[in-house]
Amino acid sequence: MKKTKILLDLDGTIIDSSQGIFASLNYAMKEMNRKPLDSKTLKTFIGPPLAESFIKTGMTEEEAQEAIDHYRTLYKKEGMYQVRPYDGIEDVLTQLAERYELFLATSKPEFFAVKIVHHLDFAKFFEGIHGADLEGVRADKKAVIHDALKVERVEDLSTVVMIGDRAHDITGAKENNIESVGVLYGFGNKEELVNAGPQKIITEPRELLDIFQ
Repeated sequence: MKKTKILLDLDGTIIDSSQGIFASLNYAMKEMNRKPLDSKTLKTFIGPPLAESFIKTGMTEEEAQEAIDHYRTLYKKEGMYQVRPYDGIEDVLTQLAERYELFLATSKPEFFAVKIVHHLDFAKFFEGIHGADLEGVRADKKAVIHDALKVERVEDLSTVVMIGDRAHDITGAKENNIESVGVLYGFGNKEELVNAGPQKIITEPRELLDIFQ
């Protein structure tokens, strides 16, 4: 599967960001006078738009927006930097960037994604960093990918592949008529990814080097 442009998700694909995200989520729940979220529910928040996930806990759209504001209060202060790159991912990015154009395409607000990537000194690997906006207009993966392709002026979609750990990464790729690779070392699971239907599924970062030879 030779491709010249590779879009990569951030949370669950490049970094394990669970510590800061989970702490910020339960801070938001506390501020909303609600019970803490269990570990299973917390994992479902990583990937999809925050508002969508808060609403699934029983909040109204207005409450979800208030919860997001609380979440971002702690996340801005410390949560965004509580991240750990997956084992081997830096070497993988180094090798891929030598031969392909890499772009970040994340449902995380671009404002945070840029800060995290620079904090890790990973900005050197990417031709562009694309994420959601803070207002929730460009929130889902379909919109993020669409805008990334537009901004980068990509015309030949057959040269592009999306790599991500959740079903919405795969469906977002399909909705933009590009191929995808699912990764099992992140926050999704095999059933979720298989049902979404990527072209390939891998279990560890280094397998990307086998795909993009």
